[in-house]
Amino acid sequence: MAVIIDGKALSAKLKNQMKEKVEFLKTTGINPCLAVIIVGENPASKVYVNNKKKSCAELGIESLEYALPEETTEEELLKIIDELNKNENVDGILCQLPLPSHICEKNVINSISPEKDVDAFHPENVGHIMIGDYTFLPCTPAGVMEMLKEYEIDVAGKNCVVVGRSNIVGKPMTMLLLKENATVTVCHSRTKDLASFTRQADILVSAVGKPGLITEDMVKENAVVIDVAINRLENGKLCGDVDFEKVKEKASFITPVPGGVGPMTIAVLMKNTVTAAECRKNK
Repeated sequence: MAVIIDGKALSAKLKNQMKEKVEFLKTTGINPCLAVIIVGENPASKVYVNNKKKSCAELGIESLEYALPEETTEEELLKIIDELNKNENVDGILCQLPLPSHICEKNVINSISPEKDVDAFHPENVGHIMIGDYTFLPCTPAGVMEMLKEYEIDVAGKNCVVVGRSNIVGKPMTMLLLKENATVTVCHSRTKDLASFTRQADILVSAVGKPGLITEDMVKENAVVIDVAINRLENGKLCGDVDFEKVKEKASFITPVPGGVGPMTIAVLMKNTVTAAECRKNK
């Protein structure tokens, strides 16, 4: 029976550490500030933005929200980002994805100053992650690494399999595991015989967004299973990629959905915002 990795508890612990840092920064005249931009009426995006706003309030981080209508042009959005880049009192800028189809995501990501890119999506920050010399890490993969560290799961020399190759999770997750000396295999939609790879994994990270993708027979005995995906079933329940009830009987550690990786994503966003504020203080 696996140990359930408690993302909520670890998230609260990390936030408390950040709250202390925010209080200290304020004594030095630095008031950490995160600007969040949302375009359109995507319900999931609205939930994420509200959670980010709530976390900022808990930690004493100033939060600026730009809720823009669906018909906002790319030019209008880039103008707001330019103003935020120039605003010395704003430490972090986050543009909630996905964006409406008429706005080029790449142009928006590239327009955010790397020093304020608390999502770590800008090509400059991605390059820093590639060479292992970074200021910010993408929130979800960094949250996974925090979990492994907290539960004293050493990845050095382990066979790690990452299922999914997105720029947001799969690719940076691979780089962070490599940095800690894991041997990493990346699987994706074109991988033939996925189970032959996942059965070799000492640590299995799934970030696809397909309910029931990872079944009990695909998991090695005593593997560590990290389920990054969040899917909503027809009955309204949330679930990940992993058949949790059956796989937890076989794994040594497993993350639940909800209550696993999800809370860590926002906690790391808060950490990145505090880091940006500390960089401003040290300029």
